[in-house]
Amino acid sequence: MSRHRLSKKGRYVAWATAGAAVVAGAGISAQTTMAATSWPAQKTYTGRAFDTCTAPSLKAMKAWNTGFYGAAAVYIGGKNRGCAQPNLTASWVKSVNSTGWKLIPLYVGAQPPCQKSANRERFTSSTASSLGASNAKDAVAKASALGMKAGSPIYLDMEPYDVTNKACNDAVLTYVRSFTKTLRNATYRGGFYGFSSSSAKAIATATNKTDLPGNLWYALWDKKNTTTTDWPWNSTQFTNHSRGHQYMVNSRETRGGYTITVDRNAWDAPVAIIG
Repeated sequence: MSRHRLSKKGRYVAWATAGAAVVAGAGISAQTTMAATSWPAQKTYTGRAFDTCTAPSLKAMKAWNTGFYGAAAVYIGGKNRGCAQPNLTASWVKSVNSTGWKLIPLYVGAQPPCQKSANRERFTSSTASSLGASNAKDAVAKASALGMKAGSPIYLDMEPYDVTNKACNDAVLTYVRSFTKTLRNATYRGGFYGFSSSSAKAIATATNKTDLPGNLWYALWDKKNTTTTDWPWNSTQFTNHSRGHQYMVNSRETRGGYTITVDRNAWDAPVAIIG
């Protein structure tokens, strides 16, 4: 199990108690306003992706390069990141990319004040904006040091919380807007990982879309490899290659003699620009 998150049981409990997903919200473009002349073209991957807490060894990545998965999410930083990353270096990124893998940068930033799980870093309503900016600057530095160039997305990991708690939800949106705006100012694309019943729902159903991320990776463990047929919100949202779907967790799989416990994802969204 990816230790940066709740236990599997805890994640299901949090997912259920946070509230059921609803079809709601107006459409949102793939990205907020950006100067076209200054932005590298988006690098998109469509297919299966996996995420696991610790980036696998280079040998394991080569063994897993069978065609079933084409992309892997890697935890590039954040004080709430749960696993050490001995393999995740610039040379690893370059080597893995050269073998054909696409990489999805994921940053475990500060978490909401009303969240039940233990976190090394939380924001409050008064610190949400400043922490969002400082976390984003750190995320950009981490991505750049790994060879993930400007124009790459960085997906902010936000675990479940009570979205009916208005003060908490408002603080989350303030934090996310600050994080995303800071990424954009550094020419990195905003992305967000969250749960369809809580954190992702907050982004998708927010009335004010200003400075919210343009790419949404939603956790909905229905075992359906799709980003369309089970999309919980308005079909006009996050179109044009802007969706990821975590559809299965804790899948213990062996490929080429290497066994890794992964979460499975259907992917149709930006991946890192490397090289």
